[in-house]
Amino acid sequence: MADGETMIRAKFHAMTEGTQGDWDAIRGAGLAYFRGFPDRLIAHLKLLEGDSGGFAVDRMTHSLQTATRAFRAGRDEEYVACALVHDVGDILGPTHHAEIGAEIMKPFVSAENHWIMQHHAIFQGYYYFHYLGGDRDRREAFRGHPSFEACAQFCHLYDQSSFDPAYDTMPLDAFEPMLRRVCAAPKQPPAAFKAS
Repeated sequence: MADGETMIRAKFHAMTEGTQGDWDAIRGAGLAYFRGFPDRLIAHLKLLEGDSGGFAVDRMTHSLQTATRAFRAGRDEEYVACALVHDVGDILGPTHHAEIGAEIMKPFVSAENHWIMQHHAIFQGYYYFHYLGGDRDRREAFRGHPSFEACAQFCHLYDQSSFDPAYDTMPLDAFEPMLRRVCAAPKQPPAAFKAS
């Protein structure tokens, strides 16, 4: 919204008082806010900069490197966007970051890419849970799921190998256009707009 521009607002103080005009105003503001979603997502990705969590690269570099590897392997834009944001949940939910990132991207991606994002932390554990006193085979609980192999492949080819400070990692601005395209519109309309 430009400086000095006034947003039309709903007049009700309780939803029971709402009118069509109120909801038209809310819809208009909501659409304008939605268009800014990619900018907010990119801003949150940038919050990963500088925190290495003890790894050889910071979380932002890891995310960029994961996306770079997927891109160079010829994966489609949606897959690459998921690779880019797979750890964005670290910011607000370090104990359940995979689920947070998956829910953020759920409206914009396929069921398989969502599943990969949602379960990648458990599948990634194959490479290190046993060093921390855990069960590296926790992912076996999902054996037989149609996306099991795709998630194992994501972790093996792109995620677990993306902690290399010497790797020629692509910059964020190389991925911004594809992330914007992937997040331009939900694949399914929001629940509030679905016919009952």
